[in-house]
Amino acid sequence: MTASCTTAELRDTVTMLSSPPLIRLITEIDDNGPIPPRGLASTLADLSTHQLRQTADLARTLGLIHVRPGTGLGLTEAGTELADVYDATARWARCHAYPSGISDFTTRVQHTLRLMTETLAPDTADGPRCQTGDHLPSAEWDADFVRACDLLRHWLSAYQQAACLAESEPAA
Repeated sequence: MTASCTTAELRDTVTMLSSPPLIRLITEIDDNGPIPPRGLASTLADLSTHQLRQTADLARTLGLIHVRPGTGLGLTEAGTELADVYDATARWARCHAYPSGISDFTTRVQHTLRLMTETLAPDTADGPRCQTGDHLPSAEWDADFVRACDLLRHWLSAYQQAACLAESEPAA
């Protein structure tokens, strides 16, 4: 994201990236490879047709997925790197029992991204940076959190166009 990004724009972008159907779509493709043509409904069977369409459209608009003829929906480089952000945030959350010890992957990612949004400051030339403060309970927790936060910061900086598009799109 650019140095002119406001805290509200940053929060809106991360909120969009925190959409449960988007998290599931990106991680499904990352974990299991491309989704075959016409296979999206059976792959994410608990989502409605409307949710699937809206999520796939959002992912395409953000440049996270593309359609490969004969193989189906696959991840772009931006999508693969976002999957890495999702994995790192979920690992951090699981390690620190955040938001609770029995949370699922999507909940861990959502809550950790929300916490990261509270600590990202958009006012540097390199893009948003993680600010730590009194809300973090220990130095170890703080250092691990900063590392996960830096992955998100890198993604937001590397894929500014996707982040800018996110600011104008409705959440899935």
